Amino acid sequence: MLKRFSFICTVVLLSIAAQAQILQPAKLSVETPAKPVAVGDEIELVFKATIDKNWYIYSVDFDGECGPIPLAVTLEKHPSFSLVGNLRAVEDKPKHDKIFDCDVRIFIGTGEFRQKIKILSPDVKIVGAYEGQVCSEVEGKCVLFSGDLSVGPFKVTGEKKNDSEKQAPQQTTKIETTLPAAPAIKKEKKIDSASAPAVATTTPAKTYGENKGPQLDPTLSKEDPSQNSYLGFFILSFVAGLFALLTPCVFPMMPMTVSFFTGPGRTKSQALIYGLSIIIIYTLIGTAVAPLMGPETANHLSTEWLPNLIFFAVFIVFGLSFLGLFEITLPGTFINKMDQQSEKGGWIGIFFMAFTLVLVSFSCTGPLVGSILVSSAGGEFLKPIVGMVGFSLAFAIPFTLFAFFPGWMNSLPKSGGWLNSVKVILGFIEIALAFKFLSIADQAFHWRILDREINIAIWIVTVALMGLYLMKAFRLPGDTGKDAEDKRVGVPRLVLAMVAFTFLVYLIPGMWGAPLKSLAGYLPPLYTHDFDLVSKNETANQICEEPKYSEFLHLPHGLQGYFDYDQALACARQQNKPLFIDFTGHGCTNCREMEAVVWSDPEVLKRLQNDFVIVALYVDDKTELPESEWYTSAYDKKVKKTIGKQNADLQIANLNNNAQPFYILEGNDEKVLVAPYGYDKNVASFVKFLDSAKKKFAASASK
Repeated sequence: MLKRFSFICTVVLLSIAAQAQILQPAKLSVETPAKPVAVGDEIELVFKATIDKNWYIYSVDFDGECGPIPLAVTLEKHPSFSLVGNLRAVEDKPKHDKIFDCDVRIFIGTGEFRQKIKILSPDVKIVGAYEGQVCSEVEGKCVLFSGDLSVGPFKVTGEKKNDSEKQAPQQTTKIETTLPAAPAIKKEKKIDSASAPAVATTTPAKTYGENKGPQLDPTLSKEDPSQNSYLGFFILSFVAGLFALLTPCVFPMMPMTVSFFTGPGRTKSQALIYGLSIIIIYTLIGTAVAPLMGPETANHLSTEWLPNLIFFAVFIVFGLSFLGLFEITLPGTFINKMDQQSEKGGWIGIFFMAFTLVLVSFSCTGPLVGSILVSSAGGEFLKPIVGMVGFSLAFAIPFTLFAFFPGWMNSLPKSGGWLNSVKVILGFIEIALAFKFLSIADQAFHWRILDREINIAIWIVTVALMGLYLMKAFRLPGDTGKDAEDKRVGVPRLVLAMVAFTFLVYLIPGMWGAPLKSLAGYLPPLYTHDFDLVSKNETANQICEEPKYSEFLHLPHGLQGYFDYDQALACARQQNKPLFIDFTGHGCTNCREMEAVVWSDPEVLKRLQNDFVIVALYVDDKTELPESEWYTSAYDKKVKKTIGKQNADLQIANLNNNAQPFYILEGNDEKVLVAPYGYDKNVASFVKFLDSAKKKFAASASK
């Protein structure tokens, strides 16, 4: 049974890790009118959006200048119809985009758009195309999606009412929505030779149409950071289970358990069933919570302000409970009923005995279990289950081993006040972690009540109190007995106090702007820091010539670079440096987050400034290029007229990928040096990505 369970878990985890490179998470179709219509009638075209699980598309009717791309539908002009009004969405949902700091509207699962038109001729011909943006906070990706539309044929009766309708508008029938742009972008801007920025003649002509550009070796496989997140969460939950064993509700239960299984008629197989029952009970809790923590709900829980305020309150309540302000308990009648069931013989009785242990220890394990389940809210469907398996495994192993080998009990320390000390330390940790959730809500609404230095100050005070408590400088309500009266500090407490005060010293420079990289995921971003004494006067990286499109495209953090692949490649060859390619977008939320969290790190900035030529290729830019630069894609046989279309085609045709952010490091021969890098906010991993490419580039140049 255990082998089968492990096999199923392995298959599910592998299936999640497997991902197709070319993503097509959404598409749009149009319904044909079911009933006959007459010339002069006004009808509604109904566009149906189908969206993959874990993804959402941006709707219409929000400020497109803020960043994300609303849906746009363009119909080819034809004298048989005219538009009436604009495209409208049916029952879309509001969402606050915390990266772009604006309110948008989205569809999840399915969506519906409607456009009213007027029929002007019996020979109706309606064809066109659509374009939009689909994102996933679970996958950490944003993708542009587009396609062709065709309505009909459908029956039209009657004649045109008058000549004025016959001469109905001949304008381009574009269903207008507000498209996003960078501050200086003019939508649908067409660049001609007179207005284009001056560039050196060393820049080669575009070669994308010939399917040239970055060349990716198939052996370079991109790592999936989500696999590590499951392992890390499992280990974290396992450690929490070990801490639970040291609480005053659980530790004294071990001798009672051993005495039960060493009694007459008890077997070691029953002890094994007891341990497995503990794991099953906690795993069932995770399984029950998993649907509530599924990907769509997880997106909401991890980004919206109200759930995060609730989580903040939950962690504070758990922390205060551990400190001894009150005790969280289950109703006594319920526990008594489960205890009665445990008196039955056989496996059922053993299962209910394990259930009784879980219930009796709830006042100590409840906050830890609750914290694990809350932390899994930002993850996949499996994360609550993985967390509960890890927690229960650590919780069950000692009970099972001591039941197998009762002689080991003699080596355990006696119960005492030290158990309450463990509980208090966990309380301090719970309170410190609570402010991570408050920080998310604070950033979403810009309350500025929890700027970075305030959060760090709270942590400093909390850690200081923990250290003083370990040194017995004060007592809390649960500290009773001889251990509480004894002012002597044992070596284990002293070592833990040293750890606490060391961490305190590490935190202090953060008050003046030190990055504290190891805590970046738990603290508010650096831009919220008001009092920053850390020098930021880095020297900008050198470029070869004035970048094309630099009047409306820019790099973050004062970095200098290019926005045209051929121009950047020419400069990289001239400077003999590897080329850093950033496939990005104006409406890419995760791209902005990577720039804010990862690129801003001093170690990353130093490398980007000194070791690489940078090119940011915006896949959603609408700027139309001169006709001489248009080409027909070898990938989809369509003409690519804009900056964004050409950059997207380069990524898809050469790298078999269409998600952003997507980072590529290539040599002067256009061969990709190391495995591509996607949405992963681990700074150390990104630095390793840059350093490994630099090392390989140097090795190839020396040959």
